[in-house]
Amino acid sequence: MPRIAVIGGGIAGVTLAWRLCESIRGTAVHLFTGEPYRRTDASAASGGLTRGFEPDPDLCMEASASLAELQSDPVLRAWAGYRETGSVYLMPALGRDTAELVDAVRRRVPDSVELLDAERLAARGAFRDLPEGSVAVVERRAGYVSPNALRDRLLVEIARSGALVIDGRIESVTREGEVRPVGGPPARFDVVVVAAGAWTRTLLARTGLPDGGLRTKTIQYVLTPSGPGGAGAFVDETTGLYGRPYADGRALLGLPTDRWDVPPGRAPADPALTARVLDVARARLGYVPPAGKAAAVTAVAAVECYHATGALSLRPLVPGVYTFTGGSGGAGKTVLAASRTAARSLARSLR
Repeated sequence: MPRIAVIGGGIAGVTLAWRLCESIRGTAVHLFTGEPYRRTDASAASGGLTRGFEPDPDLCMEASASLAELQSDPVLRAWAGYRETGSVYLMPALGRDTAELVDAVRRRVPDSVELLDAERLAARGAFRDLPEGSVAVVERRAGYVSPNALRDRLLVEIARSGALVIDGRIESVTREGEVRPVGGPPARFDVVVVAAGAWTRTLLARTGLPDGGLRTKTIQYVLTPSGPGGAGAFVDETTGLYGRPYADGRALLGLPTDRWDVPPGRAPADPALTARVLDVARARLGYVPPAGKAAAVTAVAAVECYHATGALSLRPLVPGVYTFTGGSGGAGKTVLAASRTAARSLARSLR
């Protein structure tokens, strides 16, 4: 019986293991969760924004397929804590493929998406001082998930399927498919998939395995005591600002960081970035924390694994050893489709 090891307890590794349990019958699936790192990883800190549109065609196909699956499966929506808020994706200009991609999302998620110019978007009242020529993809049925909640539920489902869920850290993986746990005996597998997020490069380097171009980067956002009225979930490419509603009337707001090659683990928050987020939110959304509540603005930071393609996908390193990590950050919006594709590819490799 073929044996597959998935190393990593984040949303990518857990969803892939779940797909494998569904699609490859008779195969022994072992999921190594990497505790205690799972408690402080990027899945625990992810903002969870989920939409169908992406300006990159390949990412758009996976994001829209993932959103379509969420919309069609009430059980999966409940597991993921899905909340439909709508979303706005604002771009400085109409891209070459934008109209075609909007049509593709519309086919997969009907009655959800429209393309607006800056004047029509500004008339809705949430955004101000939009650049001339900017356009926005507005999705009524987009929203957000809790990658942490989905991950925890899928761990239960994986264990129920008969697969082995093994907590504890992994020391190394060899070219021959041997997995060496810390403090435990090594085990040999037909296929090993390293989906350890920010720890992936470190794990591979211990035995001289290539990393396929993966890099680490800090993600950081702030949680504010109230939200900018009417903005909903959004990405603003003209400023870099992104955000969505959060629990208890709060909002999540963030900007991309340039802190690359950060060691995995708990990342310190950058106060300068927090201040910059609030400055941009004031200029674009007119948002200012309520008087007396500025101290309630809190920063959340974590380390994520990135790849130059910006895609979460299965990447072969040596025969029988793969990575499944390295999205552009926020891989939760494509993980359902990407994990299905990866599981099917692995199934073909074992025939």
